[in-house]
Amino acid sequence: MDRLGDIMRKMARSEAEVFAELGDLAGSPGYVHAIAQICCRDNLVTYINDLKASDLQKLYSPDRLIRTEITTLLGLLARGAMDTTLPAAEVVQEYVRRTDALMEELHAAIGAPMFDRVRAAAKSPAQKANVWHGEAMREPIFYGAESAFQFQYRDFAVEKYGRDDPWLQQAKGFSIGEARTIAEAMCVLLVEKATHIHAEMKRSGESPTTWLPAFEQHPDEIAQRVNVPVERVRAFLAAFTMRGDNAKFRSVSDFNSLAESPLLAIDGGRVLLFQSYSLYEALYDSPFYWMMGDDVYRPTAAKHRGDFTEAFTARRIEHVFGTDHVHRNVNLVHGKNKIVAEIDVLVVFGDRLIVVQAKSKKLTLEARRGNDGQLRKDFAGAIQTSYGQAYLCADKIVSGECRLVRADGKEVALPYSPKDIFIFNVISDHYPALAFQTRQYLEYQETAQIRSPFVMDVFLLDALTEMLDNPLRLLSYAKHRADNTQRLALSHEFTALSFHLKRNLWIESKYDAVMLDDDIAIDLDLAMMVRRDNVPGPPTPDGILTRFAGTLFERLLEQIEEDPNPLSLELGLTLLKLGEDSCRAIDQGLKFITRQTKMDGKTHDFTVGGAEGGITFHCNVEPSDAAMAKLGNYCNLRKYAERTRQWIGVSLNYEAGLQFGVYLDNEWKQSDEMDAATAGMRKPMKPAGFTRAIGSNRVRKVGRNDSCPCGSGNKFKKCCIDIFDKSR
Repeated sequence: MDRLGDIMRKMARSEAEVFAELGDLAGSPGYVHAIAQICCRDNLVTYINDLKASDLQKLYSPDRLIRTEITTLLGLLARGAMDTTLPAAEVVQEYVRRTDALMEELHAAIGAPMFDRVRAAAKSPAQKANVWHGEAMREPIFYGAESAFQFQYRDFAVEKYGRDDPWLQQAKGFSIGEARTIAEAMCVLLVEKATHIHAEMKRSGESPTTWLPAFEQHPDEIAQRVNVPVERVRAFLAAFTMRGDNAKFRSVSDFNSLAESPLLAIDGGRVLLFQSYSLYEALYDSPFYWMMGDDVYRPTAAKHRGDFTEAFTARRIEHVFGTDHVHRNVNLVHGKNKIVAEIDVLVVFGDRLIVVQAKSKKLTLEARRGNDGQLRKDFAGAIQTSYGQAYLCADKIVSGECRLVRADGKEVALPYSPKDIFIFNVISDHYPALAFQTRQYLEYQETAQIRSPFVMDVFLLDALTEMLDNPLRLLSYAKHRADNTQRLALSHEFTALSFHLKRNLWIESKYDAVMLDDDIAIDLDLAMMVRRDNVPGPPTPDGILTRFAGTLFERLLEQIEEDPNPLSLELGLTLLKLGEDSCRAIDQGLKFITRQTKMDGKTHDFTVGGAEGGITFHCNVEPSDAAMAKLGNYCNLRKYAERTRQWIGVSLNYEAGLQFGVYLDNEWKQSDEMDAATAGMRKPMKPAGFTRAIGSNRVRKVGRNDSCPCGSGNKFKKCCIDIFDKSR
């Protein structure tokens, strides 16, 4: 951003002037060869054996042209007849150099209104509220991170348009399943051709004279790769190949025909496919616009689009919570039969609820141009209205004045009074800079039970439910995200999710704001590619999902999900707030007390606490009234001594199986009696610096070569010494 600011301050030309020069450059003889070179330079990722996060780093380089920029160049190229004559190598290199310089200048020109307002706000705080309006929003909309993985567009299109197959076959000559197969074959062919040219370059040590052959495809070679008749392949190519001259494309905010039809026709019946992502995105978006052009079919197409959003959302959430906890189309009924509101998807998991409202809205062309009124109108239609509906539903649930009745007439009974209600607002289409716009425009409110909303598209929901595929993990992330709605600055929600998978999104209260760079999302990118595109590599980022696999700590979390009562959920969500060192030490503490109890049959315990509360772990051979009373009394005393609102007590057997628990949640009040009872209580371990877990039982001094007191039979130095070292 600093470099962009320097360029912006030096520039003397308007956006229109820069765009006009780019148009002239794109019309130069053989310019298509420069685009081919740019695409290989900026989009081709090479790797050996397994794909690694470091291999993807180039995709986040500020020096590369992003997809929207390359699509802009292609749109300019398509304004006139394409000249495929191969210029001299030095001419192509000059085309590339000038393109890079002009695109950087264009970025500065588009960003100028934003930078001007940011500087004005820095000088006068009163101007802060006026920064993200109108023209200033064009930069984050055009240059924002992609909202979807390309394979999501590819795979979701089949579900989105499956019910429209009769129309597609009659009007376009192919089904959506055939379209997906053809598109995938074309993208694989592109990669194979580019890989072949790259391998030959490595073998010979010489750069190719042109990269253009990597992007050329003929209907016959595509048909040979798919079990689809060649006439249907030709029909597909006809539907997704740009026709006409794209003459109306006169600024980056104008409609670019290449977005709807990303293929370019060249001689010999061939087409050019420069970007796989663009073809898959068109596969997901374009059929809807075709159908909306049919006056008779338009209502059916619109209904299918809405049905897809709701069904997809419900299916992905059921993947995490199971069908027993997920209810579709729930009416809030007041009195005998008055329907007050409707919830698209309702999740009931213990005393935690998720209210989901799904919408199918897009950002209009006028809003992309920076029309402030249209920006806000589009946002209201896509997000604000949906949020208002969801909040109304949540509020009615809290009030208890309505019954929850599914579309099939079955009433949904809440097992507990809701402690937290999370609101998910889901949209079905790419909405540029959604996270950014939500932070700037969404008006919302929070209560003790209703959390701030989590706005997302179906692509984030898919990644979220893929990576956090159990209830406790997803609820924990939803809570972290709600707690940090205004403290997180990011361009896309993939960044926050990737950060969470690596380090946990819980942010200490001492930080007012945290900015996450786009490249943090690399680990998530890699994991999703491995899972969905069969790329060789790690399917899960090294972090919160991998480092405690097979431990007692992880087993404890798994047991909590089997019985989602309020105590269990509170314990699980508390554990998932802790840092890695704290979790590891708790795991060691669990190992210690379970081994001790197994060895001597006595109760052993340890406590960990912090400013917001704490947890006491007891290990008993069998549950009993005496053990329950002992744990409850200790937790009550400990909570008072620490002057906190909350405290949790958990009893386990020596196999780390949950027995019973205590959850205290009330305001701290001074008491002379409690002061006397807690006098002399030692302080519990603090989570931030918790490196060992020691119970209230005294442990004799043990030598390094003595038998470990845990009862394992191993020497102390080869067993639990790491628990005690820092306590001595």
